[in-house]
Amino acid sequence: MTNQENIIIGIDLGTTNTLVACYEGDIPTVLAENGNAMIPSVVTYTDDGVLVGDQAKANFSKYPNTTFFSAKRFFGKTYSELEEDLTKMPFEVKGDDTSLKFVAHDKELSPFEVSIEVLKEAKNRAQRVLGRNDISKAVITVPAYFDDSQRNETKTAALAAGLEVLRIINEPTAAALAYGLDLKKEGKIAVYDLGGGTFDISILELKDGVFRVLSTNGDTFLGGDDFDAAIVDYLLEGFEETRPEVLIALKYAAEEIKIRLSDKESVPVKINLENENFSIDKVITRETFDSLILKKVKQTVRASKKAVKDAQLSIEEISEVVLVGGSSRIPLVRTMVEDFFEKTPFIGLNPDEVVALGASTQARILSGKERDLLLLDVIPLSIGLETLGGAVTKVLLRNTTIPASVTEEFTTSVDDQTGINLNVYQGERELVEDCRPLGKFKLAVPPMKAGYPRVKVTFHIDENGMLKVDAFEERSEQKAHIEINPVIGLSHKEMNNIIKASIDCAMDDFQLRMIVELRNKAERIIVATERTYDKAYRLMEAEEVEEIKVWIQKAKDALKRGEKDQAILEKIVNTLGDLTLPLADLLFSDATKQALVGKETSAV
Repeated sequence: MTNQENIIIGIDLGTTNTLVACYEGDIPTVLAENGNAMIPSVVTYTDDGVLVGDQAKANFSKYPNTTFFSAKRFFGKTYSELEEDLTKMPFEVKGDDTSLKFVAHDKELSPFEVSIEVLKEAKNRAQRVLGRNDISKAVITVPAYFDDSQRNETKTAALAAGLEVLRIINEPTAAALAYGLDLKKEGKIAVYDLGGGTFDISILELKDGVFRVLSTNGDTFLGGDDFDAAIVDYLLEGFEETRPEVLIALKYAAEEIKIRLSDKESVPVKINLENENFSIDKVITRETFDSLILKKVKQTVRASKKAVKDAQLSIEEISEVVLVGGSSRIPLVRTMVEDFFEKTPFIGLNPDEVVALGASTQARILSGKERDLLLLDVIPLSIGLETLGGAVTKVLLRNTTIPASVTEEFTTSVDDQTGINLNVYQGERELVEDCRPLGKFKLAVPPMKAGYPRVKVTFHIDENGMLKVDAFEERSEQKAHIEINPVIGLSHKEMNNIIKASIDCAMDDFQLRMIVELRNKAERIIVATERTYDKAYRLMEAEEVEEIKVWIQKAKDALKRGEKDQAILEKIVNTLGDLTLPLADLLFSDATKQALVGKETSAV
């Protein structure tokens, strides 16, 4: 490595610990100081400054109210969404249904602002270990189920820490990069990633140096923190304890208990906080711990089952299972994963380090030094536009490989519109009321007849999984653009239930969508037909025109009363279609004759 070489680092910004890695020669290496590779994702705010990592963790008892941990877990979340979980936090959190802030002295800090300090420390560690002061580019990993808001917060935190983010990649995909590079294997691989605050399961295909994600599932609010909380609740049985000093001491004690129970059958717990007049003397067995976390681990197995199904594979077709994340060391987790996938998980790589190693591999690919690998990731949920009647037209389908760009053409339904509202939604249902709004923008157009504008809307998701939408009206050449940056992220309940709801309600949704489309079609026929009445009386028998008018009025009455009977709407639309088809032919013939009046054959 020459001193002039432009180094790109890989960062695993973890809920519990953060790691930074880069290539040293041809080997990906996690950068450690004093034999310790992990930077605790903990930040303490004091009157004299900010403590980060090991320093913050060592001083938690001195500053319990302003020592913040697990900030990543709160990316894209709101106070209202997490209010129940926040009651057990030793530090103060404020907010409402649009925001969430940590309170430190007279400051209110967003979760990503806390993570800025962690990312600064990751950058500084890389510079110290490598003897450089010019490191400014990075690849950063995120949970596969992070939505656009959470990815943007990660990118914003990195930029504020002085790092240009060349790529954001999903954690299980990064793990697969490290795994594939290490073993040069091919096949269908399940990457089970259970970290401190999030869980992801991704099914990947490795073939000829191409890493293709077939499906992904998970929960952005499930991980080792929940296991720690379960231990704390167990230790506090019989107490009504809310003092920050006690809660934070129990938090770190729970972490240690969890780790020790991975290779011991029982752990004695003796905690004596003399200053707080608080003491505990208990023994926690592995059996007790397993019972405390069983429900959460079962959730990960259910998500794994969905991911395999979405990849259109059987369990037998999965050739390897890779465990990622510190929480994957828990014996119960390994046992349940092995039972589900019917094969022993691969544990040849350090589960704490594998994501950072994969990030550094992606960094090497971007630097042009590793040309034998290609990374193809996917989006977790469908994205589309609201159309007439409150329906959602999906443009990018879930599990579409990224980067991706798709263009759809739309038009107007009302005469003389001067603007077209474009509302972007995310989800698997057919109507906007059942999907999640991502953003909205407006395309200005000159007044035109309904159906005349030709609006091409392009959805583009980049390599980082972030969305841009462009709209272009061809006749007027008007343009509009939006980069989706939603204020609020998906709640873990919403994310878990979206796909299930789309399956459970598929038939009802389909019928509702049909009704919406029939209503839209009726409205289009009404508008188009009423404009032609004068010509219709000239070209058709009066009785024929009067019959059309009768059915036009039936259509208007049905729309006015909000008719939801599909059979009635179909009869109205089909009858109007039959009645107006001869009129359309006559109008076309008449227009052709008018165009030829006075012209010679040679001119035609």
